[in-house]
Amino acid sequence: MKCSDDIDDLGFARVDLQRKARQGFGEVIYGEGKTAGQIIAILKSLDAHGQRPALVTRIDAEKAARVADAFGGDFMYFAEARLGRLGENRPCDGLGVIAVACGGTSDLGVAEEAALVAEALGNKVVRIYDVGVAGIHRLLACESELRSARVVVAVAGMEGALPSVIGGLVEAPVIAVPTSVGYGASFGGVTALLAMLNSCAAGVSVVNIDNGFGAGFLASRINHLKGEA
Repeated sequence: MKCSDDIDDLGFARVDLQRKARQGFGEVIYGEGKTAGQIIAILKSLDAHGQRPALVTRIDAEKAARVADAFGGDFMYFAEARLGRLGENRPCDGLGVIAVACGGTSDLGVAEEAALVAEALGNKVVRIYDVGVAGIHRLLACESELRSARVVVAVAGMEGALPSVIGGLVEAPVIAVPTSVGYGASFGGVTALLAMLNSCAAGVSVVNIDNGFGAGFLASRINHLKGEA
């Protein structure tokens, strides 16, 4: 039942039909805690109101398979990022390149979530993976790619040093993403989070632990700003 022109009331969810007009992209579905049937119903509502592409974050393979059955080849699932997408990416209209860098292979899921979200929102993304500070020559070998980016997303666990190092190398804003990767004293990513919040490099902002979605969305906002970032 539609309770207004702005909202489609499904009983268990009130789908925000005007978010695309307000923010440039439609409502994104957080898949964890929702059933496959609920996700399908919300996607059908968004689709009926011209909201493609529509994204589902934190969706497992079993739910994604059921959603894919409902939409056929129009629904793509990216297992590493636990991300689903209905429809094609928006046309690439970002003003520059977004670089997504991560410290190690264990951070790839979060990094891919950021990269795929940024691509869905119409950005060109370059991936710079496994360039952690334990082998800093790997990062320095990619310095030209980092410097050419309009915004950099830096994903790291353990001690979370990568964003600070990148922040000291580039002119672009850096979005730091702490991950829950690490041994006992990493406290599920809290150590990396606090290290990034205390970065001495100027121009580094921080999102929540494992929040690749938030980083990719913010990077897209920055990359679509007119004039200098």
